[in-house]
Amino acid sequence: MSVRVLVADDQEIVRTGLTMILNAQPGIEVVGEAGDGRRAVELARRLRPDVCLFDIRMPGMDGIEATRALAGPSVADPLAVVVITTFDLDDYVYAALRAGARGFLLKEAGPALLAQAVHAAADGDALIAPSVTTRLLKAFADAGPAAPPAQPIEALTDREEQVLVAVARGRTNKEIADELFITLSTVKSHITSLMTKLGVRNRVEIAMWAYETNRTRARG
Repeated sequence: MSVRVLVADDQEIVRTGLTMILNAQPGIEVVGEAGDGRRAVELARRLRPDVCLFDIRMPGMDGIEATRALAGPSVADPLAVVVITTFDLDDYVYAALRAGARGFLLKEAGPALLAQAVHAAADGDALIAPSVTTRLLKAFADAGPAAPPAQPIEALTDREEQVLVAVARGRTNKEIADELFITLSTVKSHITSLMTKLGVRNRVEIAMWAYETNRTRARG
């Protein structure tokens, strides 16, 4: 079954280009297009796509607001959103991820990475453009969290610590399974357990917690 995608970008040429690229990928089908955030939110609520691909800069309601409306902390049944932009700015990425985005890509990413991000988001993974992942999360850690990072409600196991660090380095579930010689379902179980113990909603927030608590530095 194809991954159903909604594309929102205020530039028609970009929107058309993204739609063509995605429709040409096996297992992906664009089911709707929007030229602004408000329309994107309306369409997303009506169509319930598997993944929403949103530009950040849109008139009326931007991609961050639209993401928050569909995937924010107060949303009972959040949709998977991947944010895409021309601008490699940390503030944008941070705002998008805090709003609930499951991925962040630059428009120059290319068809393969775009398709990978869409499939990752549909599978519950998160893909952030490799050029920004480590730098961005390190910057969060160096700036210090707004509040001290929450302590896990239960101590993490050694295996959970390993999965935590792998997630923070941007690895997908499959890559983690291969690296740690465990099954995909075991990886998913560990990630679910991490979310419960850390009180976070997704793997992006797992990664942020790992950086805020110096887990990645401590283990190289």
